[in-house]
Amino acid sequence: MKKFQDLMTKRWFANTMAGCITVICYLLLSNIGDILDELSTIISYFSTAIGGCVMAYMMNPLAKFYQKTFFRKIPSKSLQWIMSICLAVATVICFVVLSLLTLIPQLIESITNFVNNIGTYAASVQKLLENIDPDVSRKVNLRRFVDSSEKILNEVTSYISDNSTDIINFFTNAGKGMFNWLVAFILSVYLLAGKERIKTGSTRFMKATMSPASYEHTISFLKHCDAVLNRYIVFTIIDALIVGTVNAIFMAITGMQYIALVSFVVAITNLAPTFGPLVGAAIGGFILLMVDPKSALIFLIFTLILQLCDGYLIKPKLFGSTLGVPGLLILIAIIVGGRIFGVIGILLAIPFAAICDHFYRENLLPALEKRRAEKNKLAEEKKAVPEDDDGNVGQTD
Repeated sequence: MKKFQDLMTKRWFANTMAGCITVICYLLLSNIGDILDELSTIISYFSTAIGGCVMAYMMNPLAKFYQKTFFRKIPSKSLQWIMSICLAVATVICFVVLSLLTLIPQLIESITNFVNNIGTYAASVQKLLENIDPDVSRKVNLRRFVDSSEKILNEVTSYISDNSTDIINFFTNAGKGMFNWLVAFILSVYLLAGKERIKTGSTRFMKATMSPASYEHTISFLKHCDAVLNRYIVFTIIDALIVGTVNAIFMAITGMQYIALVSFVVAITNLAPTFGPLVGAAIGGFILLMVDPKSALIFLIFTLILQLCDGYLIKPKLFGSTLGVPGLLILIAIIVGGRIFGVIGILLAIPFAAICDHFYRENLLPALEKRRAEKNKLAEEKKAVPEDDDGNVGQTD
């Protein structure tokens, strides 16, 4: 160990290490795509377990709410928790079933209306092009496109017949995905049921492997992470419900169609940061465009106003200053999280960015500053020690 410390004081050793680190960083950055792909492949092996953990963590606040409100008078804590889990699971299942029962008929009706009225839509767009620019209207003949719809249908049928294997594989993978989510949901229930046992085992392990100071420091950091994640999840869902409800009320007042379908799309896409509201506005606008272009335009204008109010009024009131994260860090977190973890990575990009930012400001940066201060102090103390005539430090006659 002493020899290694002596080596660290040599200038050639420091230059060698700096060169090695530079080469390693260059290799990592130049192959970052392949590294992320391999990391995604490794994580995919544990995707079901990760999904179960995420579901359990997201249902945990709901179960705790039920425990504190509906079942607090039950003497047994374990019975309180079991009944809270059952009610939380029932709430999630009812929400999913009711959403599907509401959305699927409207989605089918929307597609049917689009197919039946495609000729009317094409004629309206063609007339609009004629009014704007007759030359463009002659080049883009939508009526001819509609007249050849039977040919297009035959082409689609032929494509389906020729690529039946790929289509079967697609639906097979979709079925596997649904089955994996079902298994993850069942796993989340087991994780919630064994929450206290997992918590006790983790605490014992950390106490056995860490010093008291390190243990307290780690627990404090984990509590902060838990507070940030819980606050983000709960208030993001509340924010999505508010946005979806306001959108539904506006559509009902203005007499628009597909209120439930469009409002659900707006609420769900609002969960995703930055790009989610844009996607929701595009999908909702397209659905309304198939029925009434004027309604689609009004919807887009209202969505813009609603998102401005959400960004500058609703979210600051809900989140406060707990998630004050730089925009660049959020964008990087969304890109990297989406690349590695998919949809879950995009949804949780902001809280993870907040945790990383907190760790940097409260842990890493103070530790580096403390280390630098100690080095400066040692250097000053070394300079303050007197030298004798022979150059020996701290020696006297």
